[in-house]
This record gives sequence, structure tokens and C-alpha cells, in this order.
Amino acid sequence: MKYIDEYRGAPGARRLAAEIRRAVTKPHTIMEVCGGQTHAIVRFGIDELLPPEIELVHGPGCPVCVTPIALIDTAIAIARTSNAVFCSFGDMLRVPGSREDLLAAKAAGADVRVVYSPLDALELAQRNPGKQVVFFAVGFETTAPANALAVFQAHQRGVENFSILCAHVRVPPAIDAILAAPDCRVQGFLAAGHVCTVMGYTEYGPLAEKYRVPIVVTGFEPIDILHGVLMCVRQLEEGRAEVENQYVRSVVREGNRPAQDLMRAVFAPAPREWRGMGAIDRSGLALRPPFDRYDAERRFDVPAIAADGPEECIAGQVLRGVKKPHECPAFGARCTPEHPLGAPMVSSEGACAAYYRYKRDTQAAAHCAGVCGSR
Repeated sequence: MKYIDEYRGAPGARRLAAEIRRAVTKPHTIMEVCGGQTHAIVRFGIDELLPPEIELVHGPGCPVCVTPIALIDTAIAIARTSNAVFCSFGDMLRVPGSREDLLAAKAAGADVRVVYSPLDALELAQRNPGKQVVFFAVGFETTAPANALAVFQAHQRGVENFSILCAHVRVPPAIDAILAAPDCRVQGFLAAGHVCTVMGYTEYGPLAEKYRVPIVVTGFEPIDILHGVLMCVRQLEEGRAEVENQYVRSVVREGNRPAQDLMRAVFAPAPREWRGMGAIDRSGLALRPPFDRYDAERRFDVPAIAADGPEECIAGQVLRGVKKPHECPAFGARCTPEHPLGAPMVSSEGACAAYYRYKRDTQAAAHCAGVCGSR
């Protein structure tokens, strides 16, 4: 299919891999931030095409994965409240809390529903004025405009039985936290193209300058990712630390200004807890007045919940690029998509789920390595 196949072609992939091999003279560790990029890398065997000097590590770019256990427990507590209808995208239903997930709460009688848009939840609230309808607003800046629109429309229409449980997180503060960590070994970043489609990439310049790391805004197909790696390697080899845009067909420097204006009208930056990474200043979004009356945590007054995950789960280290999924002793044995210990094994963008699906055994790894070349 045109506009897809052209970014998956074997000749282009081999050419870019050869250019990377010619460009590299020393080891470099590069992090792709987005979980969609992680799945593409593992699925198409992009990491197998790279020279041994280049290591790709996987970042916290899966909003489902970084949603803290305590907030999952809060979601379940709200869902179990009498008269509540709890709405979510499907990938959140099996993310484990401290004792159960939303799917288990649904099985026990909670009114938990899968929707495809926050506007679906808003319409559900309008059709059911006797119910309190809550939407689980999870995501990076990519999905924030749609959630802001739902809240804005609820305010405009005077819909009083709609609220959101806000779990939005922002990418630049997370990159800052990763680079500031004492165990950080990341030397360059592939930034998430879809986030930058909304936000542009002006926020990345100060990070590149502060930490002397190249940041390349990158798309999601094999050719995109290999091209992004090549651009990052060239910067590292030349001693440059700049922000470059590989994903020029979708991203402009200033981003989508109308979407940003709507976000800023409804949300304000706020501290946010990240699963496996702790609290990061200004890394989340919170409803600002007068829209804060649509905050489900305030409306339901759920007591503060403190929860820890299983001790053997190394999701936090995976999300920070310190370890790979297969280095977890529970991987593929006590932790599987059917019985996950951590969110990265559940989410369609989780690194553990990608490794489980494509790299569980030698045959799967060989298949991954041959995909790009077989197209």
C-alpha cells in the first residue's frame, strides 16, 4: 500500500543500515521514547540490522505502562462506586493494580465500559443523566486535545454528570528525568513523532543543550526509525547535540497551535507520579479552573491510595532504559500477557509485550531479524 510500503521496503532499509555502519566508529546508546517505535523495532528486527556498536534501549513512551498502580487502584475504586459508569480505552482494562484490574472489577459487577473516544463517554453521560460517567484520560500530549475537547464541551453544554480521571503525562520532563538519573546511559534520543505532531519540538532544544544529547524527531515505520538512528549517529560522531526532524511529512517545529491552545485552556502542567520512575515535576496535566470541577478524583473523594507492585517486576528499569525485558527473571514465565505482573506486559505499546510476542525464543528472534529483508 502506497505511503506504507514505501517506508518498509527492504532496499531502503538495507541502504540506511549500510550508511549507519559506515558512519559509526564507536559505541552509542540511543533511546526510542515511543512504545509504538519499540514495537516496530522489535517486530521488524531493526535492532538486528544495526551494527553491534549501536544499542537501542526502550523508554517510557507508553502512557498505559507509566500509569502508577495507585491511580489504577483509584480507577477501580471509582468504578466500584454505586451509580458510576467508568469508561476507558480497552488497553487499560487489564493493567494490574495492587490487587486486581478493571476487568476483574467489571466481572464483579462494576459498570466498566470500553469506548473509542472521550466524546463517546460525554454522549453516554448526556443519555444517562442519573449516572455519574467517568472517562479514564490516559495518554501523552497526543491524546490530550481530545480529552480537553470533551471537558470543554461538557462545560459548554452544562453536563454535570461527566468527569475525567486525568492521567496525562508529558514527554519532555520525562526525558529530563531520565538524563538526570545517575544510572542513565542514554546518549541520544528518537523523539515520538505523534507527540511532536501536536506539540512541535521547541521544548527539546533546551534539553539537547543542557545534557549535550542529540534528539531526533522520528516516525514509526522501519525506514523512519533507521533514518532517525542514522541522523542521531551522525550527530554523536560529529560531537553535535541538536534537535533534528526526521518526520517532516507530519511534524513542523511549532506543532498544532489550535490543539495546543485548547489543551492550555483546559489543562495546566502539574507534578505526576510515573510507574517505576517516581514523581516528576510538571510532567503531568491537571484540570485548571473552571474545568477542575470535572476532576473525578475531587468529585468522588477517593481516599489517597499507596500501592507497590510485585518486587520481582523490573518494569521501572525497563521504562528508564536501564534493562531490557528479557533480563527480568519473571519474563515469559511468571509474567505473561495473560497473567501480567507489570503494565509493560499488557499494553499494546509495552516493551515487555513486544519482546514476548516477537523475541520469546530463537525462532521468533530469527523471524524478527528477517522481516525487513524479506519484504
